[in-house]
Amino acid sequence: MVLPPLYALRAFEAAERFGSFSKAAAYLNLSPSAISHHICTLEDWFECKLFIRKGPKVESTNVGKVLAEQLAEGFRCIEHACNILQSNSRELRLKAPSTLTMRWLLEVLKSFNELYSTPKVGITSVWMDVDTVDFSNEPYDCAILLGHGQFGPETDCLALFDEFLIPICSPKLTHQVLSNIAEFELIHPSPDRRDWRRWLKKTGHHSDLNISYGKVFDTLEQGNLAAMSGHGVSIGDLLLSLESINSGLLDIPYREAVATGDSYYLVWPKNSLCKDNIEVLHHWLKDRIPSELPKGVKILR
Repeated sequence: MVLPPLYALRAFEAAERFGSFSKAAAYLNLSPSAISHHICTLEDWFECKLFIRKGPKVESTNVGKVLAEQLAEGFRCIEHACNILQSNSRELRLKAPSTLTMRWLLEVLKSFNELYSTPKVGITSVWMDVDTVDFSNEPYDCAILLGHGQFGPETDCLALFDEFLIPICSPKLTHQVLSNIAEFELIHPSPDRRDWRRWLKKTGHHSDLNISYGKVFDTLEQGNLAAMSGHGVSIGDLLLSLESINSGLLDIPYREAVATGDSYYLVWPKNSLCKDNIEVLHHWLKDRIPSELPKGVKILR
């Protein structure tokens, strides 16, 4: 099937998206009359109306809406494919959770980018309630995600390090927490309060501790900061909290850390043109994982 002119399809998609020929013209650096001409070309081609003209205003027909929706998806795929080819040898676009980024990844990537001229790793750090990435619609070459190693059939992954949960607090509160933790407000780094629940279940400590109350945040980072400021006892990722523990900003009143069964993985789409660069990055990250645990800490699996 011979397709209509690509530039006409692009003009139509922009006009439908903006709901205006003049705005589409400004976006594509064309004149409004050129946009109108392209629309007429398509309407002649398909032998149907794509827009209803109402003086200076235009409104897409039902057929126009369907066509524009499909074209928008098609142009996104084309853009994604072109971006991959442009960046596969020079840059890696990495998506990562916010706490992992602040507590470990920023410094590790700084040294990586200082040593390697290519690829340069550009990071986007986002809050993710559930760690996911959609490589077909999101502009990333790889991601660091927390999970069980199953991130979809269209992805490959390599493990980085396991998640270990442990209570954390300001060093000023350690002895009081050990005496009676029930006197302190719990800090929950996720709205579902799952981290405290998992630690209490695995350790068997404080079975009567009420986790229905306390301060609730979206991220481990927020929980860490609240704990540092003495606002209660939080539950943190041991490896991601090591720097703050070693520097005296945080303390661990209990020496049992709970392995959740989840791990951090470097994830990328199958058949990625960036695979060689991703493997270089993985080796760098793997060699710089925090590993020296505080004295006396026991991992419960």
